[in-house]
Amino acid sequence: MRFVQLDRVRLRRIALRYAGHGWQVTPGACLARHRFVCGRAGCPTTGCHPALEQWEQHATADPARVATWWRLRPHSILLATGRAFDVLEAPACLGRFALEQARPRLFGTVSDEVHGPVAVTPGGRWMFLVRPGEPLRPELEQSLDVLRHGLASWIPAPPTRLPEGTVRWVVSPEETRWRLADPYAVQELLVDALDAVAPSLPEPLFPAHLPAPRQGR
Repeated sequence: MRFVQLDRVRLRRIALRYAGHGWQVTPGACLARHRFVCGRAGCPTTGCHPALEQWEQHATADPARVATWWRLRPHSILLATGRAFDVLEAPACLGRFALEQARPRLFGTVSDEVHGPVAVTPGGRWMFLVRPGEPLRPELEQSLDVLRHGLASWIPAPPTRLPEGTVRWVVSPEETRWRLADPYAVQELLVDALDAVAPSLPEPLFPAHLPAPRQGR
């Protein structure tokens, strides 16, 4: 019981930090062993999902409301996309390659273009937080395993726990001073990654997207 209380307090503190930087937050279902429970009667979703039925309308950066959501339960932390930022989601083989290509540039003149927060799920999905509004390039849109999360979508934010483990930052918002990467520059890195690793990918490559319900574009 004490562990649950400490977990709830920690999640609330971090949710408030996101909100304090203008990132709109919505509470997610709570992980209970190997499934998520939101408390809504008849909800059939057992994967990570919003706890509120009308989550898009309620997502907010208002600290008072955010604090209220975590007052009693250790909700997962979900961030609404398409508002303060979009998210480019890719498998580990692309995400890791893109970040390795980006790091040498961080000390050059284009550092602000590619240097933004990057989170990764325990299942190996890499999530690049970028400035909103840039559509997905055709090369990536045709890929089986790359998504752009804009309006009407969300991501689980660190330190949300999934059945396989914890979502974590590879590049934290503090490391980038809460600045977001340029979406076109990051997409260029992902296209380069796609070209580099394509010969080694199995056919067909089936996606392993984060749990529904979410919209990719």
